[in-house]
Amino acid sequence: MGLIGRSEEISRLHGLVSEVRQAGAALLLRGEPGIGKSALLQEAAAFAHASGLRVLGTTGVESEAHLPYAGLHQLLWPVRDRIGVLPPGQREALRAALGMTEAVVPEGYLVALAVLNLLAEIAEAAPVLIVAEDAHWLDPSTADVIAFLGRRLESEPILLLAATRPGTATRLDEAGLPDLLIPPLSAEDAAALLDVGAADLPASARRRLLAEAAGNPLALIELPAAVHGTDGAAILASPWLPLTARLESAFTRRFAALPAVTRAVLEVAALNDSADLNETLTATRGLTGRPVTAADLRPAVDARLLTPDESRVAFHHPLIRSAVHQAAGAARRRDVHRALAGALADQPDRRTWHLAAASDRPDEDIAAALEAVAVRAQRRGSGAAVVAALERAARLSPDPERRADRLLRAADGAVELGRPEIVDRLLSEAGEIEPSRQRRARLAWIRAAFDDGLREGSMDASALADLAESVAADGDIDLAVRILWSAALRCFWSEPGMAARDRIVDVAERLPLDPLDARLLAILGYAAPIARGAVVIERSERLLARSGLDSPTVRLVGSVAVLVGTFDVAITQSAASLAGLREQGRLQLLARALAAQAWAAAQLADLGVALPAAEEAGRLARETGQPFLLGLILATQAKIEALRGHFDQADELAAEAERLGTPVGARNVLATAQHARALAALGAGDYPQALTRLLRMHDITDPSHQLALSCHTVADIADAALRSERPGDVAGVITQMEAAAKTTTSPSLHDGLRMARAVLAGQDEAEGLFRTALAADLTRRPFIRARTELAYGEWLRRQRRAVESRQHLRAARDTFDALGTSPWGERARRELRAAGERSSERQAATSDLLTAQELQIAQMAAEGLTNREIGKRLYISHRTVGAHLARIYAKLGATSRVQLHDALGR
Repeated sequence: MGLIGRSEEISRLHGLVSEVRQAGAALLLRGEPGIGKSALLQEAAAFAHASGLRVLGTTGVESEAHLPYAGLHQLLWPVRDRIGVLPPGQREALRAALGMTEAVVPEGYLVALAVLNLLAEIAEAAPVLIVAEDAHWLDPSTADVIAFLGRRLESEPILLLAATRPGTATRLDEAGLPDLLIPPLSAEDAAALLDVGAADLPASARRRLLAEAAGNPLALIELPAAVHGTDGAAILASPWLPLTARLESAFTRRFAALPAVTRAVLEVAALNDSADLNETLTATRGLTGRPVTAADLRPAVDARLLTPDESRVAFHHPLIRSAVHQAAGAARRRDVHRALAGALADQPDRRTWHLAAASDRPDEDIAAALEAVAVRAQRRGSGAAVVAALERAARLSPDPERRADRLLRAADGAVELGRPEIVDRLLSEAGEIEPSRQRRARLAWIRAAFDDGLREGSMDASALADLAESVAADGDIDLAVRILWSAALRCFWSEPGMAARDRIVDVAERLPLDPLDARLLAILGYAAPIARGAVVIERSERLLARSGLDSPTVRLVGSVAVLVGTFDVAITQSAASLAGLREQGRLQLLARALAAQAWAAAQLADLGVALPAAEEAGRLARETGQPFLLGLILATQAKIEALRGHFDQADELAAEAERLGTPVGARNVLATAQHARALAALGAGDYPQALTRLLRMHDITDPSHQLALSCHTVADIADAALRSERPGDVAGVITQMEAAAKTTTSPSLHDGLRMARAVLAGQDEAEGLFRTALAADLTRRPFIRARTELAYGEWLRRQRRAVESRQHLRAARDTFDALGTSPWGERARRELRAAGERSSERQAATSDLLTAQELQIAQMAAEGLTNREIGKRLYISHRTVGAHLARIYAKLGATSRVQLHDALGR
């Protein structure tokens, strides 16, 4: 007999299973306890099995949530023999996550990529269905992997179905996956289901039960048995009792009727973080002091509290586990945990957790053991388990000093997880303990660590600099540097004022650090991009001459290069950091490196780099929960679209960026969005609007003013002022920029000033200044050279020197066409027509034909990378890469990587 009242849901699930060979998918089934999610998953699994799919499953268990990758272990254990097909790095990462080796687990995203590729390999033989029951109780590490998978199944013959409860806040809920809300049964279907199991109920009991069940299938199946009991009226009474509580009460009464030894087995199973039957029986023997066998479970199976299984103890429904747990009472639960600890002598982490649960008073031995658990969890890459272990260790710490230290370490870990609510709770508790100066410093810094200082109530930059100075005086230089970096980031995202910037620089330059330490260079560049610009540029060159620099170091150099205006360095060094960050699975830093690369490339109009870097950075920023970075990336994408002449898209992206940046005053986001709007206005010929927006960027009282980024708009503001016939409006800005140029060697600032001087000069001086500007080495900065050529050609034509103007206008047009900056190319064409020369139509560039991600994959394929190598870089499977390449070949008319290389070259 099929499920009553679920034909629509079954039809959708069957459809997904039937279509999985053409397209993968993910679906979250949401519904209240007992609503039938598990039954639907079982139906889908049965249909999938009959359709030839490989079915793999995992079930979240509340008591396992602190065990790293417990759910993933359950999911992949049946296919562990296939792990060997993975590349070495992914293979070792996955084995470490599953506890098959003692190696340190790298970033969780590398584990997730390994899982995706393993499942894709398995799916080559037959499509795969992944079933995750009670996903709201999966351990966070597993939930992250499942969410990662769910976002990447479009081109895979893999279907993910997960059941969760409404109102939960897990990584799956944050992943943006499609969902299906399972509603209560209709009145007609509820009555039909009740008749299946309890057709002989008295009419009054039937009416009351239908009303109380409110269409919940589990209630309609389980409550009739209670109604038939001696105290069934009590279960249906108490109108304020929620349905879940009524069901738990019904299960408790059924549990109470079992033999004592069977009850003991269920009590152990309810608190065990494993479903292993032998383990549960061993612990029950320790609890009861008498022989216990699998036969003792039979009464619970007969009472429909357990599901028959020869090797596992499986509750018929999670509410039964909850009912048994509540019925045991606190003292009995401690006894059960103690018995479980006794049965787990060879599993120190699980044993420690049970000992902690069995303790009702502080115990330093257990607290220290939990610290060791946290260390091992860190090695396995589970930040959530680290935080949980340290927090529990703090609760069990007799010594206040150790308790505070453990709370702070847990809070620091929660910062890494992006969980401000946990951080606040832990810091509040730590703050109640009389703090030492060092601990007070750590507490203040952790509280200030979120969202680059944009979070309400964050510690300001000056206070952070003072804190860093005091920490350094106590000898903790590493912590001082970390605190100063937080302060420097505030100078990028907000405007703390020159006094605060100077204070950060003063403290940083007195630290006993190598002058070429990338962290020091980043602090100086972010805090004082003009005042220390020359220092940062010169030291960065010396640092990059060293060999063996790691990816985080190179990323920092690339990042600070954006601030000090060496955009070619920003592009190359950000690019150089990508391979290592990808290999390590450090997606948060990878998003930041790509964002820096995209911003710098957009500034140089290097769209072949900017487009794919910005697209991937945006995806990763969303995935890793960095909303303000996402705002900066969206604003960068708005600049890119403005340069391409897609003004409507630029406006939409700028508006979306401003929605993220305005509430928190994220100046770099607002400045970049303002610049994008100005570029769009320049491209559309609305020069007064462009000038107004650019002037705002140079007004320190305006939210879109950002000290470093405003220095990169000098050429734009001069162009807008000239074309608006308002050169006097920018005289003050140019004076400020000329003063800045005496301090910093920023190529961006000096390039812009050379063009601005020529554009805004009087008739007698202009030609010499144009020639000076074009004599500079602009080989790696063709966009500013082309703009200078354009401006010079325009000036020559206005001087009635049309023939001379053509070579400059022609050179500008050809460069703009090659770069894909069509508004400037069209402007050059108009000037050429006015100078007496016609131009052919611009041919569509590859970037016009492909999406940003397709362009990125095409570039990698043209470099000779295989589909698997591309997939590894982009955290997608090789099958997804293949699907993209098929579309790319069709769009470009190519059939091989050689032809693809030629097409991109053209």
